[in-house]
Amino acid sequence: MPQTVRANVRAVVNMAAVRKEKRNGRDVIIVPSATMPDNIVMNGSQGKVFYPADEIAKSFKQLERTPAPLGHPVINGKFVSAKDPEAIVRHFVGAWNENVRQENGRVLVDKVIDVQVANSSEGGRAVLKAIEAGEPIHTSTGLLMQLEPVANNAKYAKIARNMVFDHDAILLGEEGAATPEQGVGMLVNSAGQEEDIPVINSSLEDEAERDMNWALDSLARAVERRQKAPALERIKTAIMEALGLTEREPSLNRKEDDMAVSEEQFNALSVEVKTLSEALKPDALGKVIGDVVANAVKPLVDAQAELTANQKAKDDAELADLQAKIVKANIMDEAAASELTLNAARALAKKAEPGKAATLNAALGASTTEGGGFKLPAGDKKE
Repeated sequence: MPQTVRANVRAVVNMAAVRKEKRNGRDVIIVPSATMPDNIVMNGSQGKVFYPADEIAKSFKQLERTPAPLGHPVINGKFVSAKDPEAIVRHFVGAWNENVRQENGRVLVDKVIDVQVANSSEGGRAVLKAIEAGEPIHTSTGLLMQLEPVANNAKYAKIARNMVFDHDAILLGEEGAATPEQGVGMLVNSAGQEEDIPVINSSLEDEAERDMNWALDSLARAVERRQKAPALERIKTAIMEALGLTEREPSLNRKEDDMAVSEEQFNALSVEVKTLSEALKPDALGKVIGDVVANAVKPLVDAQAELTANQKAKDDAELADLQAKIVKANIMDEAAASELTLNAARALAKKAEPGKAATLNAALGASTTEGGGFKLPAGDKKE
């Protein structure tokens, strides 16, 4: 039968990731933390212990909605479960664990601290003060497990099996506040009897290189997101402006005008993309962005060019018909009518309708006698 032990696995909090929120009208502080990398080997009183990824994956979700006490709860010099009523009275500072998940081969946990509850105890106020001051804060995962001995293995002596996650505690300072010298914990067996079990106090800092790689990877991804954000926003703005999708006066002639993309606009977009590409060196990044934008815009430009060409053909046919009507109605001769724009032709063509015929020169005025004819100006009358 594998031996049952308790492990306290310590890690360091990234204080830069701490944030504040409002929940149901109450102020809370969210402290993101990380623990238990896959396939980690840690030292302890039982020798080197290997924590397999599949064993962690089977049980890490047990941390969801568990207490996040200040220090590992201790009663009579022995570690106990954070869910023990006396442990809650002595160690609860208004914090609990939630949003437990696995990312990049590591268990991540958010600690939620109710500010009002934390302020009601000395320990809670100390936690809030440390957070506000940006002081180092550790966390430590308390779990039970069975150790399976391994023979002839140079890397580790035992394998952790059947893990039971009890809590993830908040620690202030480099060392845990509760580390009983006896190195034992307390377990209630199936018969309701208390049993003493060995305790392993381990630190993920034993794997400093792995932690550093994880931190550098997170930092690299954060920097990449920060670099991409302004660049993508500039690309979006350039596309919107080049396509004429900013707010402007609507066309009075036809709705299709609002969608048309001119050659000048497309050229302007190309210039913007080129400029952005130069600004986003190395060259590979600029070329990729330029190609993506150009390929994304080309189908739209082609479609709008076809729409514009079709509309121009319709407009040319309508203009030719209107010019013919104007010449036929003796409003203009053919040479003058050929110079008309479509809008001008539409306006003059209305006079070619029955009952609206106009003289060649409207300045001569209309006939004022019933039978028609020319009327002399008043100053030219003969006596």
